[in-house]
Amino acid sequence: MIADKHIILVGLMGSGKSTVGKLLARQMHLPFHDSDQEIVRRTGVTIPMIFEVEGEAGFRRREEQVLAELLQREPQVLATGGGIVLSEMNRALIREHGTVLYLRATVDELWQRTRHDKNRPLLQVDDPRQRLQQLFTDRDPLYREVADITVDTGRQSVQSLVHQLVRQLGRQKVSS
Repeated sequence: MIADKHIILVGLMGSGKSTVGKLLARQMHLPFHDSDQEIVRRTGVTIPMIFEVEGEAGFRRREEQVLAELLQREPQVLATGGGIVLSEMNRALIREHGTVLYLRATVDELWQRTRHDKNRPLLQVDDPRQRLQQLFTDRDPLYREVADITVDTGRQSVQSLVHQLVRQLGRQKVSS
């Protein structure tokens, strides 16, 4: 369908970028990559460990480098980390190199999906739900800024969401 561009998924942690991305890639016959998993593969340590040793700033530097390298590859479906949009350089890269899908969920939905996950360093605080609310408030405008398509994940099945995205991507291609 959109074989000349990457399909890049953005959204907060728990929005379903990796799960949806894998199915979308299969449906569209494209390779799938996850920028966070690529960082883990390259470093050999978990993201929480990177945060512990290098801090968030160190992780963000790694994220910028991995994103730039992944976008040099053939078209793919790329799930990005939730904070990828914090960097102006990253926002410019994803707008330039891809069709950007923002998987949007409410804070309540995100909280239900992430509340027991200990691999989310930004939620390892006294009030993780409040932290999630703050991340949503700060990042939602940035996701909207880069998005070509915004879809509310809501309570629909992953398969239904993927079919909806495939249809929207087909319309996007026709109108380009």
